[in-house]
Amino acid sequence: SSNYFTCYTAAYLEATLKERIMVFDGAMGTMIQKHRLEEEDFRGEEFKDHSKPLKGNNDFLTLSQPEIIKDIHRQYLMAGADFTETNTFSGTTVAQADYACEHLVYRMNKESAELAVAVCNEVTEATGVRRFAAGAIGPTNRTLSISPSVEKPEFRNITFTELSAAYKEQARALYDGGIHIMLVETIFDTLNAKAALFALDELFLEPDYPPLPIFISGTIVDKSGRTLSGQTGEGFLISVTHSNPMCIGLNCALGAPEMRPFIENIGLHTDRFVICYPNAGLPNAMGDYDETPAITASHIRDFAEAGLVNIVGGCCGTTPAHIKAIAEAVRPYSPRACPQFANDECLLSGLEPMRLGPNSLFVNIGERCNVAGSRRFARLVTSGKYEEALSVAKLQVENGAQVLDINMDEGMLDGVAAMTRFVNLVSSEPEVCKVPLCIDSSKFSVVEAGLQCTQGKCIVNSISLKEGEEEFLQRAAVVKRYGAAVVVMAFDEVGQATSIEDKVKICTRSYRLLVDKLNFNPNDIIFDTNILTIATGIEEHNEYGINFIEAVRTIKETLPHCRTSGGLSNFSFSFRGMEAVREAMHSVFLFHSIKAGLDMAIVNAGNLPVYDDIPKELLEMCENLLWDKDPNGTEKLLEYAQTMKAGAKKAGPTDEWRSKTVEERLEYSLVKGIDKYVVEDTTEAHKCQEKYPRPLNVIEGPLMNGMSTVGDLFGAGKMFLPQVIKSARVMKKAVGYLIPFMEQEKLDRLNELRETDPTAVDEGSMYAGTVVMATVKGDVHDIGKNIVAVVLGCNNYRVVDLGVMTPCDKILQTAIEVKADIIGLSGLITPSLDEMIHVAKEMERTGMKLPLLIGGATTSRTHTAVKIAPRYKSPCIHVLDASKSVVVVSSLLDEVSREELIEDVAEDYEDIRQDYYDSLTERRFVSLEKAREKAPKMDWASFQPVTPTYCGTRVFDDYDLSVLRKFIDWKPFFDVWQLRGKYPNRGFPKIFNDKDVGVEAKKVYEEANALLDRIVDQKLLTARGIAGFYPAQTDGDDIVIYKDLNAVNAGTPLTRLYGLRQQLEKEAASIEPYYCLSDFIAPASSGKVDYIGMFAVSAGFGVTELCDEFKKEMDDYNVIMTKAVADRLAEAFAEELHMRVRQDLWGYSQDEKLSTDDLLKIKYDGIRPAPGYPSQPDHLEKRTMWKIMDVFNKTGIELTESLAMMPAASVSGLYFAHPKSTYFAVGKIQQDQVSEYTERKGESLSVIERWLSPVLAYEPA
Repeated sequence: SSNYFTCYTAAYLEATLKERIMVFDGAMGTMIQKHRLEEEDFRGEEFKDHSKPLKGNNDFLTLSQPEIIKDIHRQYLMAGADFTETNTFSGTTVAQADYACEHLVYRMNKESAELAVAVCNEVTEATGVRRFAAGAIGPTNRTLSISPSVEKPEFRNITFTELSAAYKEQARALYDGGIHIMLVETIFDTLNAKAALFALDELFLEPDYPPLPIFISGTIVDKSGRTLSGQTGEGFLISVTHSNPMCIGLNCALGAPEMRPFIENIGLHTDRFVICYPNAGLPNAMGDYDETPAITASHIRDFAEAGLVNIVGGCCGTTPAHIKAIAEAVRPYSPRACPQFANDECLLSGLEPMRLGPNSLFVNIGERCNVAGSRRFARLVTSGKYEEALSVAKLQVENGAQVLDINMDEGMLDGVAAMTRFVNLVSSEPEVCKVPLCIDSSKFSVVEAGLQCTQGKCIVNSISLKEGEEEFLQRAAVVKRYGAAVVVMAFDEVGQATSIEDKVKICTRSYRLLVDKLNFNPNDIIFDTNILTIATGIEEHNEYGINFIEAVRTIKETLPHCRTSGGLSNFSFSFRGMEAVREAMHSVFLFHSIKAGLDMAIVNAGNLPVYDDIPKELLEMCENLLWDKDPNGTEKLLEYAQTMKAGAKKAGPTDEWRSKTVEERLEYSLVKGIDKYVVEDTTEAHKCQEKYPRPLNVIEGPLMNGMSTVGDLFGAGKMFLPQVIKSARVMKKAVGYLIPFMEQEKLDRLNELRETDPTAVDEGSMYAGTVVMATVKGDVHDIGKNIVAVVLGCNNYRVVDLGVMTPCDKILQTAIEVKADIIGLSGLITPSLDEMIHVAKEMERTGMKLPLLIGGATTSRTHTAVKIAPRYKSPCIHVLDASKSVVVVSSLLDEVSREELIEDVAEDYEDIRQDYYDSLTERRFVSLEKAREKAPKMDWASFQPVTPTYCGTRVFDDYDLSVLRKFIDWKPFFDVWQLRGKYPNRGFPKIFNDKDVGVEAKKVYEEANALLDRIVDQKLLTARGIAGFYPAQTDGDDIVIYKDLNAVNAGTPLTRLYGLRQQLEKEAASIEPYYCLSDFIAPASSGKVDYIGMFAVSAGFGVTELCDEFKKEMDDYNVIMTKAVADRLAEAFAEELHMRVRQDLWGYSQDEKLSTDDLLKIKYDGIRPAPGYPSQPDHLEKRTMWKIMDVFNKTGIELTESLAMMPAASVSGLYFAHPKSTYFAVGKIQQDQVSEYTERKGESLSVIERWLSPVLAYEPA
């Protein structure tokens, strides 16, 4: 019975959340405060002699004033809330200890639940709409991630075990009271939430407590986008999703406008339902909330309209009036459609998220915080110098470690105490705990101690089958309950796997046990197939390196979504003490292992030589040793090692390179990461005035060349991220030396200008423009951005540099405040690409028009063109490096070249997108049903259709060609003659300046105009057209057309136009809808009568006769010219008539004032798509248009059997006036849509498939 009830509740909620936006209640505390209760009210009769004051203990009112609490529940539910929270926000023994009420906790929670459930049942019966009681589990007044003592950052006043036990007691009481869902809310410390989720998981394992739906709501404390414990929203999301919540989101601390970017970010990265219940604005000086119900509701309506939420409600300051207004505001809108992700990423987090997908770079796990692997770290820990030991961790992260391995396995250490103390200390240092941790121990009790101290999602290193399946599964289940990923060693009951076969066999067995028996996420399984020592003198050890690499290759091919790792130092252990040899061996081994599929390894970050920099002789010996090609390889390598300087750690770089040119020396320093001489060499280059007259020339020359080499090596996998970071530091030092000289140069220029005209120049007006630059949120790499900033600054641009880890809203707000001309985004790591997409979407949503520049190591023209540019209608341009930045910025800020650059980039990016999509071998589609669920959400309630000046048709005969001539778009004309200029001479009339095609373009243009003069003067061609307007309403994907309003009222349609909807799956993070033309006409259910227009125009009457004259004269050139000119006139007719439709005939844009150039760039409201083209690829729809407008009889424009128009110089299409109507391509469609489309049209399947063959995503039978 209990199982059935919980399953029914979950299924009902899942179904309802897909149908409509549900509503939570408002603030319990706000409503309680309205009663102005005193101490005696809180005590009531039963507790009048309680030992401590109770005023302020709102949870206690359930026992002392139950009717007040019941009435608050009732008010919220009757206002339209679907959920009401139990009055248990502080209902743990931990929180209640302040009031000496620990002994009453179970009773308080159980009675609160019973009370809320009773009111839910009462309102459900009264209204017929189900209501739900949510068991509120608050954060308590303790934090597991933050020390209450400034002096002792590693101290905690509660343990994970204690807090989890308190949460479990609360959850049991709520469950016993009959609540419908568990709500873990107002999470300011994610580790506290993990303790609550751990408690729920334990409770749900008990036979009498089948799982209830879990809702999770975090709290972002300010505009930084972080929780109180420092975690980003996405990091928080990754940390808690293991609990399989039905719903996840944010509440409290912020008002809706401030919360918007953070709730949108949550929605972009989760496939769960999204909940949001903000405060009624920000508190005023007195701590009160001023936002009225109407204001709060309007903000939340915006969330609903944008498709961001599934559940909304209110937190501090909200009342039943707020909830009523919110419920009414969101009612017209469909809920957020949960995205479907590829599920191919390993997600980890520290304070910040880490996503490891199929295309992620190799991950360095820092190895030096290991008492068994680092003598210094062991010495510091065993002597109790934990703060100094923390500096080892910090250095590892600074040197490029993306995950931090922590191991406390030392015989004289209390492993549990040491791990607890150090991980707590790590949590106090943001620069360290921003990365995920790898909790490393052979003792599982030590592993658990580490897991109980980290709020992020970490890695456990490790478990294995060494002690059998039962122990293996038991430990894996615990790891899963903590929400960690796990390293699985290739070890079983027999021992450690050494052969390829055994490694693969053990890993496959482990994989199947984890996935099949525990439903362990395969993305969280990391196999360590044992990096074993080679060159030991034992022959069978010689192939250990090969076996590891081949096992990795096979595992990645056969075990879907798993990751691979290893401990690198073991590989070269035979050469301990010979560090130069060991590091060369490591670099060679990693180079080949990564190619085979190795995802990560425990390494000494920042201490690996570049593969191409290993001396040739040493490289060859390392390669031979790895691949077992030389039986004397070990001896040769030992001999080589002995030739190095006695006592030297490694053969450091010789000084031979110091005799090279200054350019070569600078490049060498950058590639090797050597900063010793870089200032000296930069000074020398700066003094070469003939070569480098300006300090900027040094940057743009040798320094940029060196960084370009670094980029090439990094892209080829021959340099790793730590090495790139070292190179960047060298670059930064060189640029830092040059900056004062560039500042002085700028000051001298300013003084010169002031001498010429003291009144004309001030420090603000001297700049050529203002550029806001930022490394996006989640990324801390800035050297490339800094170089661009310097280069732009030296070219007289004002650069506002926002630094690293910059949230989207800060970038946009700063751009507005400083009146920026351009925004530039930078990023090095792959997740930065997603953040750039988000920034572009926010710029579009907020109506910004500034050009957006994209740069950084992981960015590319292809990614910008395919993923970013389509999200932002204004210019979005990829900038390859600093040397290109000035050209792009200056072009964008120049009125003459701006439009040319934008047009050039738009064409280029369109080609790139087409090539990209054509290259995809496997396209994913959504069902027609799913596509319709994700159709655009229009606010039809507030939409007022504009009535055209007439219904029916109007014929335009013998249209004035001299008028049409002004509307000609000449670019397609030049395409006919295969004349295409290169930037900046692509468009008309700049094509005439192109050195290759300019002369010929000018010639054909002049000849075309000569022919046009003759055509107009002698009336050799006739233009004729027709335009019609009709009342219309949508029925699903189709548009029902009526003759007039009487026909609408009578329900007698004239005909219908049939629509096709996009089915090609959008990006996982995209919130773009799936379009159909019917989306832009009001549905019949709206009660509104909308309108649709249609037209057919031709400028081809007389073309045949004129061409025949030229043919008689054997003048093929003018035959082509006549057809090209007639085609341009027809398109000009369509453009000019559409303008008249907008301004006069339909009149929905009567105030429109656009130039011909703007018209050709479609800068107006409304669209005119044509059947047979991307928005409706079915040519058969033309027959309907020709029939209802009687096109042939009224104009002479006819349709051929193939539905081409005659004369050929003709254009036809539909008119849509909705301000949100947009052009789109239906793209490929699936069989389910074609079958239904066929039924709706009443045609045979074979006919429809023939006409739609170019867009079918399947092969017809």
